[in-house]
Amino acid sequence: MPKENRTMHGSRPSSAPGSLGSSNSSSLNDPRSLERAASALRCLPFRHAFYQLLSAEAISSEELHQRADQPQLTFLPLSSDRAEDHFIWLIRVGVLRREVDGQGLTERVRLTPMGRELLERWSGEIPRASLLERIRHGLRRRWPRL
Repeated sequence: MPKENRTMHGSRPSSAPGSLGSSNSSSLNDPRSLERAASALRCLPFRHAFYQLLSAEAISSEELHQRADQPQLTFLPLSSDRAEDHFIWLIRVGVLRREVDGQGLTERVRLTPMGRELLERWSGEIPRASLLERIRHGLRRRWPRL
């Protein structure tokens, strides 16, 4: 018997897999993926303002490092290499994507639809993760198969 096309939170299934017919974008994302990505947002040193910036424009890790307003975008100062490591992780969990130009992928990143959906969860600052959640996140990040 074929599996039914189910969506998150009991919304009606869309007419085709992956279609944008539903007004609730959460129906396109797996609940486990959303929770893993939400955990990453709570554990990483980026403020809500950083993700809002990425919803409007693309930015590279070097540009972030050189910005005068970096303290308003991050909880602690980040080198461009450390910011790039965080960008790569956020790309892997589905929050960010590389910007594309006529030559291909660039160093700059933008927010994905999943990232936008997660930002809607918090009206103010993203709550920081507990120590235990940060430890679990660090283990998942370094040893993803565990």
